Amino acid sequence: MLLPGLRQRPLAGAQQLRIALGFKQQTCGLHRNNYKRNYRRFDGEHDTEPVWKRRPFWYAVGITGVSTTVYYQVHLIDSPTGRRQFISVSPEDERKAGQSAYAQIMNEYRHHIVPHNTEIDRYVRRVAMRIVKASNLEGDWEVRVIDSPEENAFVLPGGKIFVFSGLLPLAANEDGLATVLAHEIAHQYARHSAEKLSTAGLVSLLYTLVAFFVDPNAAQAGRIVATLLLDLPNSRECEQEADQIGLDLMAVACYDPAQAIQFWQRMKKPAHMAPPQLLNTHPSTRSRIENIRSWIPSAQLKREAANCPNPELTNSFFNQLGF
Repeated sequence: MLLPGLRQRPLAGAQQLRIALGFKQQTCGLHRNNYKRNYRRFDGEHDTEPVWKRRPFWYAVGITGVSTTVYYQVHLIDSPTGRRQFISVSPEDERKAGQSAYAQIMNEYRHHIVPHNTEIDRYVRRVAMRIVKASNLEGDWEVRVIDSPEENAFVLPGGKIFVFSGLLPLAANEDGLATVLAHEIAHQYARHSAEKLSTAGLVSLLYTLVAFFVDPNAAQAGRIVATLLLDLPNSRECEQEADQIGLDLMAVACYDPAQAIQFWQRMKKPAHMAPPQLLNTHPSTRSRIENIRSWIPSAQLKREAANCPNPELTNSFFNQLGF
């Protein structure tokens, strides 16, 4: 503003040019700033907006959710007990996984495999093959005894049976050993290995998508929650089903299913040593015994239908050896 009585002096040409250029630069800068605020690079290099707030992300989530649901429903089948199970792995792929595991185990315990035709080998083989015959499962069955104090036994897909010698004193007799082997063969009878492989593949895919599109930390938290809510309950469900099927298999093989209760009582751990059932992959021994007791009448009927002789009191294998 001019003071009273003074006139504004006309600007020289150079001054007018500098002002004009300055105004132009300010105007261009303002446009550039507005352009940067309104323009978003396609590759998201300068975009800090979370991906889950964008509409395309939810389109992808919807498509993935629908596709996964359809895929899951298509691969649902009924287990031998009528339970619905998700299996997307072919029997051939299941056998290949078993062959790979068999090679690793044979390599790990190559110096501890009990030779064929020894007394312990014939004893385990006799019990195992009676269970296999009762199951009517096909396969190239092999029975291997591992000289190790571990109290364990397992059956790989394709018919590879492993029994650790440390289990035999705990089994105490053929009926006790039949309880364990029938349970493990029942896992293959119900294709639990294929079920676990199928579920693991589907869950891993979902974890990968969450880690890529949302947050790796969220995927890790989801893995923990899925373990507690999906993996562990499914494992316990499979174990319970194997107990039920195994009891029928040992009955059809003419073993005494009532002896399964005696075996699991020997396996029972003190309460302070057993983890809570929520955090365990297996049912508690107490739950196991209660379920087996409820299934014994049905198993006994199957035993009678198989024309098995009445159970006789005989000396166990270990009593004969003086154990």
